[in-house]
Amino acid sequence: MTGRDRTAVWEAVHDERRLLVGDLEGLTGEQWSTGSLCPGWSVHDALAHLVDSATTTRVGFVRQMVSARFDFDRANDQGVRRHRASDPQQTLAAFRAVTRRTDTPPASPATRLVEAYVHGEDIRRPLGIAATYPSEHVMTALSYLARTGAGIGGGRERVHGLRLCPSDVDQHIGEGPAVRGSAIALLLATSGRPCGVGELTGPGAEVLAARS
Repeated sequence: MTGRDRTAVWEAVHDERRLLVGDLEGLTGEQWSTGSLCPGWSVHDALAHLVDSATTTRVGFVRQMVSARFDFDRANDQGVRRHRASDPQQTLAAFRAVTRRTDTPPASPATRLVEAYVHGEDIRRPLGIAATYPSEHVMTALSYLARTGAGIGGGRERVHGLRLCPSDVDQHIGEGPAVRGSAIALLLATSGRPCGVGELTGPGAEVLAARS
């Protein structure tokens, strides 16, 4: 990825963080307690994870993994506990304060797009908040996730032997029975999240759903 590409990625991530802040202003206490698409995490928890993700440096990531005995799920849960304030508005204020940060674990810049868009939908969908995402950057996230193994958080095994055909982009990923839907729906499905009824169609849609 070139320097220009990295700059574009960070601009997209910063834009998405700002938009999410705007969507979450004014939520009620009940809404903050709503279950997100991340099993076991509320909307508030998922936002705390985004604060943790935005403030994790390369060195900090190594320290977190050592502390969690190299268990990604444990490390994520520890991050949520670190950044989840007793008042959701304080957590939102913390997220607002880091929207322009460019800290990142030792991983491809595309992971920052995956974090932004997948967790954005983890939060928005259960709350009934609709959002529009830039297709170009969603495709960068989807391409990365589709070629990355599950051992490091990818979805390669989930989409193996399938052709992902986004309805809003003239491009496809993979070969095999087609799975059709919006780029953001395909990104969610590749990450293992559930999609709404009828969001994904084509002969490969049932196969992908069964692997989620």
